[in-house]
Amino acid sequence: QVTSFQGVVVRSLSTSSPHDHPEHGRLVYKGNLAKTVLGVKFFSYSTSIFNLFMMPYIMLKSGIGVESLLVQAAFYGLIGIFTFVTPVTLHFLTKGYVIRLYYKDEVDTYTAITYNAILAEKVTVFHQKDVKIPDITKMFTTFYAKTKSMLVNPTLFPNPQDYNHLMGYDKTSFFKFEDLEE
Repeated sequence: QVTSFQGVVVRSLSTSSPHDHPEHGRLVYKGNLAKTVLGVKFFSYSTSIFNLFMMPYIMLKSGIGVESLLVQAAFYGLIGIFTFVTPVTLHFLTKGYVIRLYYKDEVDTYTAITYNAILAEKVTVFHQKDVKIPDITKMFTTFYAKTKSMLVNPTLFPNPQDYNHLMGYDKTSFFKFEDLEE
């Protein structure tokens, strides 16, 4: 494979496609909200850190220390909600969002890449037999990989057979004929 980079010819010795990962396998899914999730979490964390550093200055300049205990509790509670509760809630809602999903054919394993609490990529490896579909549709869960909830958008799978295999829809039958007779 020969590509041009600013007029210089570069030869690539890679024999795998750009969607393959040597450790994880073939890329079967890429979430379109990965950058958005990362940006929102980063913004939330940065504003929380800014709030923590500005609190002493605000308390000094506002004179809140001389007000009643009830006003102090309300002020600190309001600041605490925006400083701590918002990032925790955002992490709780987005922790299962799959940004990339790889599949290794030879061992029938999936590798899901998600973001952890400190915005680093977290790797979860599971087999297709570990996938459980929730009985009741949940807002931020498409399936469970072992016990971890995962969120994917089925329309973003370039190959629908990959989604069908992940969810177990490609199995020969979902029920037995004996169940029909009952």
